[in-house]
Amino acid sequence: MKCTSFRPLLPVLGAFGCSNPSHVVAPRVGRRTLAGLSMIELMIALGLGSLVLAAVGSLSLFGTRSSLAIVNYTDLDSKSRYALDVIGREVRQATAVLAIQTNAAATEYIRLTNAVQGVTVQITYSPNARTVTLSKTGQADQVLLAQCDQWNLGLYQRTPWITSTNILFYPSTNATGVLDLSVCKLVSLSWKCSRQILAQKVNTESVQAAQLVLRNKQ
Repeated sequence: MKCTSFRPLLPVLGAFGCSNPSHVVAPRVGRRTLAGLSMIELMIALGLGSLVLAAVGSLSLFGTRSSLAIVNYTDLDSKSRYALDVIGREVRQATAVLAIQTNAAATEYIRLTNAVQGVTVQITYSPNARTVTLSKTGQADQVLLAQCDQWNLGLYQRTPWITSTNILFYPSTNATGVLDLSVCKLVSLSWKCSRQILAQKVNTESVQAAQLVLRNKQ
């Protein structure tokens, strides 16, 4: 038996017949077997990780979209209130409606006159540009609304039509049903704006509507 040298144990080793100290065998320490992940375990881990990442991504996208929707709604509502204030002031101070064009593919407008101030006011909606612009004599054109998708305009008489549930107004027409601007006393307006959120068009504002009376019209 081949042994390895271990001098302190010579007397003991001699009793076992190992007289050559160079032939003493040192005990070996056992090694633990190291094993990696199997293919099935790796696939399960990747699948679970993908599900977690997908859930986090969906929640992040939903949170971002909701935050942008709130910001857009607030901004569009503020701009609509300002536009309503400006349009309401000009319509109420007007003395008569001079012209109107609705249901046009290019532009829709209403033109009013203010005989007291000696000015003419025109409110124009461009469906292609999605803008509502105010033009007034002696002043530069002012864009009141941008990203406007819907614009409705109606003219009515001063005589109300009272029902059991509501108060309506007769259209601004003569006895034959033809539009008559001379009897117009009330202008009805409504519009809706929208913006894109993460490359998707989302309506972030409800319809704005108003009924404005020409107070200076006799």
